[in-house]
Amino acid sequence: MLDAEHLARIRLLRSDRIGPISFAQLMTRFGTAVAALEALPDLVQRAGGRAMRIATNAQVSAEVARVEAAGARYLFADDGDYPALLGHIDNAPPVLTIRGEAALLKRPAIAMVGARNASAAACRFARQIAGELGEAGYLVVSGLARGIDTAAHEGAMRIAGEGIASTAGVIASGIDISYPPENRSLQAGMGVRALVIAEQPPGTEPLARHFPYRNRIIAGMALGTVVVEAAPKSGSLITARLAAEAGRDVMAIPGSPLDSRSRGCNELIRGGATLVQSVGDILELIEPFAGGQTQRVAASAIQYSPAVPLREPDDQARAEVISLLGQSPVGIDELVRQSGIDSGAVQMILLDLELGGLIERHAAGRVSLI
Repeated sequence: MLDAEHLARIRLLRSDRIGPISFAQLMTRFGTAVAALEALPDLVQRAGGRAMRIATNAQVSAEVARVEAAGARYLFADDGDYPALLGHIDNAPPVLTIRGEAALLKRPAIAMVGARNASAAACRFARQIAGELGEAGYLVVSGLARGIDTAAHEGAMRIAGEGIASTAGVIASGIDISYPPENRSLQAGMGVRALVIAEQPPGTEPLARHFPYRNRIIAGMALGTVVVEAAPKSGSLITARLAAEAGRDVMAIPGSPLDSRSRGCNELIRGGATLVQSVGDILELIEPFAGGQTQRVAASAIQYSPAVPLREPDDQARAEVISLLGQSPVGIDELVRQSGIDSGAVQMILLDLELGGLIERHAAGRVSLI
């Protein structure tokens, strides 16, 4: 059973204009989701923005019932089972829903991604590598998509026989939605013998805008990401980029320059990714000592501590920050430098503006007026 605070966290996250970053800032500012929800109307009014929709208790109760009906449960960012490395990315999801063996999240993870229209040889290779990684004690993380993702999950499932399989599928839909349809049986089996992870609320169909968010979870959970086949500008390359930005290892399988499905991998290698051709190459890079179990998994960076009193920025500070904003994205560090205002105060002002629907956040810590 979820207590009042955890129900409030779900309600806060399901409200308009609340994403992972604004959620974390509200928790830091007010200490609890209950207090943050009480403060939301005043924050929006202070910013002079549009009224926002705040999720109701009834909506959250209906969502919780749907999660339980799917045989799933919630995993909060400060829970002990939350993936340790995932908590170290800037926009770590505050709440996940999971089905299956949560204990698998304690294992060091390696992501494996690639083309949906992958070649038969690449799929066979992905199954082999995933099975060997599972046998070596690693959690193989992928996205339950067609092609390489499916092959990676199947490889880990087959090597485990009837036992617990060391693989996790991160999906772009709600935990109760199977996609693609042909993977319904695979996803159902992983929900019993392995692990399925979702960030979107139950009942959410997979939309194009959800997949980059899904990819950040795949990259964020793992010590390194292996790209088996990928066309240029594919989602797999987005996952590889996110892994590199998080300071994780990026590995790629080389392929023929005549095959468009190999160009993305070849470009990654040309750009500095590690060329790997066997599971031994992967383990040599990931493990700090040959044959040893990696010790690089750290404790989660997310811990919600009681709020400390913060001095609210005055009207002059707010006006100064707003005057520096425009339609072109600008870095928050630049706003701090040009305004001469304390970083914490600038973040508070930007949070109020975001809740009022007046600014938009971009990659690399940049913001702009809407």
